[in-house]
Formats: sequence, C-alpha cells, structure tokens
Amino acid sequence: MKKRLLLFVCVSMAFFCVSPSSVHAADDLQAQMSRKARELIGQMTVEEKIGQLLNSAPAVERLQIPAYNWWNEALHGVARSGRATVFPQPIALASSFDTAMIRRVADAISDEGRAKYNVAQKMGNRGQYAGLTYWSPNVNIFRDPRWGRGMETYGEDPYLAGRIGVAFVKGLQGNHPFYLKAAACAKHYAVHSGPEALRHVFDVAPSRKDLYETYLPAFEALVKEGRVEAVMSAYNRVYGESATGSKFLLTEILRDRWGFTGHVVSDCDAVADIYQGHKLVKTAAEASALAIKSGMDLNCGSTFRALKQAMDQGLVTEKDLDRALYPLMMTRLKLGILPGQPPTPYDHIPESVIACEAHAVLAREAALKGMVLLKNDRETLPLDKGVRSMYVVGPYATDVSVMLGNYFGMSPRLSTFLEGIVSKVSSGTSINYKIGFQPTVPNVNPIDWTTGEARSAEVCVVVMGLSTALEGEEGDAISSPTKGDKASLSLPEHQLQFLRNVRRGNRNKIVTVLTGGSPMDVQEIAQLSDALILAWYPGQEGGLALGDLLFGEVSPSGKLPVTFPVTADSLPAFEDYSMKGRTYKYMAGNIQYPFGYGLTYSKVVYSDIRLSAPAMRSGKPYLVRATLENQGRYAVEEVAQLYLKAPGAGVQTPLQSLVGFCRTALRPGEKREVVFEVLPEQLEMVMEDGSKQLLRGDYIFTVSGAAPGSRTTELGVPALMASFRI
Repeated sequence: MKKRLLLFVCVSMAFFCVSPSSVHAADDLQAQMSRKARELIGQMTVEEKIGQLLNSAPAVERLQIPAYNWWNEALHGVARSGRATVFPQPIALASSFDTAMIRRVADAISDEGRAKYNVAQKMGNRGQYAGLTYWSPNVNIFRDPRWGRGMETYGEDPYLAGRIGVAFVKGLQGNHPFYLKAAACAKHYAVHSGPEALRHVFDVAPSRKDLYETYLPAFEALVKEGRVEAVMSAYNRVYGESATGSKFLLTEILRDRWGFTGHVVSDCDAVADIYQGHKLVKTAAEASALAIKSGMDLNCGSTFRALKQAMDQGLVTEKDLDRALYPLMMTRLKLGILPGQPPTPYDHIPESVIACEAHAVLAREAALKGMVLLKNDRETLPLDKGVRSMYVVGPYATDVSVMLGNYFGMSPRLSTFLEGIVSKVSSGTSINYKIGFQPTVPNVNPIDWTTGEARSAEVCVVVMGLSTALEGEEGDAISSPTKGDKASLSLPEHQLQFLRNVRRGNRNKIVTVLTGGSPMDVQEIAQLSDALILAWYPGQEGGLALGDLLFGEVSPSGKLPVTFPVTADSLPAFEDYSMKGRTYKYMAGNIQYPFGYGLTYSKVVYSDIRLSAPAMRSGKPYLVRATLENQGRYAVEEVAQLYLKAPGAGVQTPLQSLVGFCRTALRPGEKREVVFEVLPEQLEMVMEDGSKQLLRGDYIFTVSGAAPGSRTTELGVPALMASFRI
C-alpha cells in the first residue's frame, strides 16, 4: 500500500492570540494598576522608597505593603525553596530542540511556584526564595567551552537560545493579557560568559558586529517576543562601563530601541562592583547614583541604602527614585501580590501540583529528549534486556548530584543511573556495581577488584565525566582551582586511565555514559567505547530516562547545542570575546562533534529539498521544504535543522547560521515533509559597524542533521542544499 506523505510545518515564532474584548479589558486593568502604582509611590517617604529598591524589600505597614524578597530561582524547576520537580539542566533542555516541550516545562515550573507561594503566604514565609520573581532564564551565549556556567544556558547559538528562551518565558509567565503567573528574568545582560574569577573586574569590548550578531539577539527576542518582565544586568564592564551602570545597555538599547517596560535588577552585589571591583567611582553613593541614572531599578544587595546620601549630595533626585520604583510596583501588581487587588487567575493553584506525577512524567520526557547519542558502533545499542551479565561502574552511577546540576530544588524522588539500568534488565541477568574510581582524585588503595570483573561482563556501562564540584559558578564548584571554569577540556586523567584498563584486551561491549554540562575532550573516550551517551545533568528522572534509552524503549533524539572541540589548545584565549574561531559559526576545524549532532537508533534519509520562489519583494517568508524518511526499524524523533550560508561566508559573514529547526516523529518506514519558514529579515547580515544589510550574491539553504562542515560530512550526517541569488 502506498505510504501516506504527511506535512510537518516548522515556524520561527509562535504567537498567542487573544480576543479584542480581552485586550480591551487588559488595557483597562493596565491603566487602573498604573494609577494604583503611582498612588502608592506618591504616599511613600524617601526612606520607604529606598527600601523598596532593595531585593529584600521591607514592609510598609501603613500602606499595607507586605515585605517581599525579589530573589528567587527557577532555571530548571523552582530552586532553593524545598520540594519541587527537578527538570534537566538548561543545556540539556536545549539539546531537545523542542520549544513546545520547553514551554510545557516552564508552565509546570510556574504552576509549582504559584502553589508554593500560596502555601508560603499562609505560613507567613516571605523570605528569600519564597516569592514569584524568578531570575531565569540565562540566555548568555556559551561562547567558550571552558566557562563553568555554560550549563545554565541554551548553548552557543543566539537563534536557538532566543527560540528556547522565548518559549520558557511564555510558559513561566502564563498567557493572561495582564496578570503574570510568575515573572521571568533574562540574565545576565550583557556580553557575559566568564572567566568566573574575573567577572567582578573585567572589561569587554566586542566588535559591534559580535555585539549585535551574537551577544544581544537572544535578549532582544525575550524582550520583544517573550515580553519578559525583568532583565538582570551582568557583573562585567562593556566598553568601559559597568553593565550595571551602562546607559548604553540599560536605556538606549533595552528601553529606547527594544521598548522594554519591565524592571531591571542587578546581579547580586554588582552595584558594589561599580566602585569596589571596577573602581569607576569612589563611593557607594556614587555607584548607586550611576546605576539609577543609567536605568537600574532594583539592587540585589544593600548598596542602594546609600541613595539617601546620594540625594544629599545632589547626585540623584526623588524623581529618579520614583522612576525606578514604578516598574517594580507594576510587577507586584501584575503578580497580584499587593493587598486590595482583584483576584488573579493563579491564586488557587493547588498544593497538589508540587512535585506531582504529571510533572515527573514531563521531567522524564525532557531527560529523554535531551540525552545525546554520540557513538554507536556495531549496533551496540539498544541493549537486550535479556543480557546474561552486566557490570556498572563509576561513582556517578549512584551519585544524585549529577542528576541535579546547579540552581536546583529538592525532589522527593531522584532516580540514579544505576536504578534506571537495574529497572530494565531481566531478573535472570547477573548485574553488579562498584564505584571503581574516585570522581576527582586517583584511588589510594593499589588493589583493583573492579577492572577484571568489568572486562568479563557481556556489557560494561562506565559512568564518568564531570560534576558541579568541578564546573559551575564562582563559589559552587568546590573542587575547581579556577573558581568554576575548566583549565582544559580533558577529564581527570585517572578516569581516562580506568576506561583504558577496562578496554585493554576486552572484546565485550563498553557503553560509556558521560555526565557534565559542557563540552569535553571525548576523542579518546569515543575510541575506547563501543557506544557513547552524553547524559548531561538530566534531572530527577535522569536514571529512568537513561534506562529507557539504553534498552531501546525510546530512541535517542537529543542534539548538541554546543560544538565539542577536539582540544582546547586551538581555541582563542578564554578572555577574548571576539567570535573569530568560536562556535560552529566561525570554527572551520578542531571539531570532534559539531553543533546540532546526535544519533538515533534508526536511519533517517533526507531528500527532495525545495525552495519557494524568492519573496523579497513581497516581504513574505521563504519556504524551504524537505522530505524525511525513516528507513530503520525503530520509531524516532528527528531534529532537522535549517542553516543559511550567505555571501562572504567565513570572512564577512558566518560560515553558516541556524535559521530554523523542526522535531519530527517518524515511525519505521514513514515519510514526512517538513516546511521551514524563514523571514526576510533573517537573511540580513550584521556588518562590522553593527548595521544590518541584505548582501548581493549567492545564498545557500542546507537542511541537515547538524551544522554543515567537513566534520559533519565525515560523520555521515545527511544534508541537502538549495541555492538562490539576490
């Protein structure tokens, strides 16, 4: 029987539609609440106003304004606030290339956040991490694989970061035309990605091309499309100005060009860095005045207490305080957390949603879609559940810390990798486990009771890699000598030596599972392994998800949101913020696994690429069509990616740029047509002066399973090209 050809349309942007009546009602509510905000501000004393500009805002009892702490976290679940569902780390969420799922994840997070807030209010808990203003997501660009906080981001590509970030913001904030379920925050604005040890003192002066092509687009998307409620400034300087006191960033670009109307919050103690770290001024009063005058609204920290002194010195006026306070009061009114307001649609979200079964199922889906199969020789995977003998080894096989990542909540259920594996095998399978080696230091005891047993098993699963003790934020990575960043991309030598010992003379299957949140040097690991899975920090359901993948209940579908270099030796200096030689856009070599790469258990064939007639005159989108066919035995979800190569590629413009992606489910033998929509403005290239131009010449669209390039071709990734001329 002739197979049915299905159509799957991929678009670049999603829009929420509301009726004209609801828009009118929202406008009325906006005007009403705006008057309310100004009335409250008008009744405050100077001292009360200054108190409300601190993250730990005290109560103004005579106005019935309760105390509120603005500092809350929700990168991949409500964090640092007790019981909550722990979803995969953001870098793993980005590996899904699934914006619809990301929105569902963020929606679940804010459901739990609202429910926790409702309970906390009844308890009188108004402390840190008990509020509804979440300092998430992190849309900094993961420009250098040595950066310890890259795990918090959505990878190295500004388009991908923008699309996923917008989905996250919309899910977190809800779809009411006025009220917010929770307030999202785009951080850290801007040009911020390490080194961690220098973040309080360094100055970044990227070219205008790099600024507008790489470092700002995701923030712009979150402001214009996501309508993100807050933006957090970065610690560093940009063009000599503190990002926390930059009129160029906070007023000229953010508010004047992009039309941002929410509030701006400093990273914690970043206002103090203006005079203590960057030494741009001499006193706390001068630093506070500079920040306020540049467009800062809320100080995470206590430096703004010096605003009274700044007023006495004539550095700021009460009008400056009122300007900063207005968007903060509006945020609290949008959240419905000031007394005397009408009820919001989110006031009665029940406690039962917190860490509920439905959210656990979603966390498992996210973990499944985020894990990346990097190698699978001899069809090692999927494993047979009836395998006679298995051996699982490595400290991270039973370590829940590699499930959690950083900025995490407290889940009442955490599945380790060992649990996930054991839950799948036959009761007749001989399966054993040993730690085998220490995570960060060599074994002290010279007796080795592990490698011999590991070699003798039909399948040995080695769980190795990084943890948040080795990579992370400035003070979290307690085993890092470089304050959370990585000095190299290599794993600890003793981990590699253990894998060498297991491989030596061993013809049985070795499956290596890598943990971590950043690119690693995996060249030798891949050579020593028959199959290699990158599990990231996969969240509370990570162990069960790994079991599903290893034993073929689900085919892997994750794709790398960041390039894996062969070595760090050929990378530009970490402190260099030029994009030359960085990311798939400007890296011509030194690539082990390219951006967008990831295997499945099936063979997906790409064919029949077609391009709609050039539409520049009409302003309509270009339509790029291709057919995907699953010629293998397993059901899969394939992430097809659309790249654009413009005139001057690699010199004046990127080697290629991601302009679309599409996750498509395919049953064995099934064909589907995918359609990408590319807006005309996506063809415009950023010039050296920061301006955008539509260049004349030949353009190439490539539909591919990874970023095009020689390494992608070597790995046998399917790719189709269609060219056109402007």
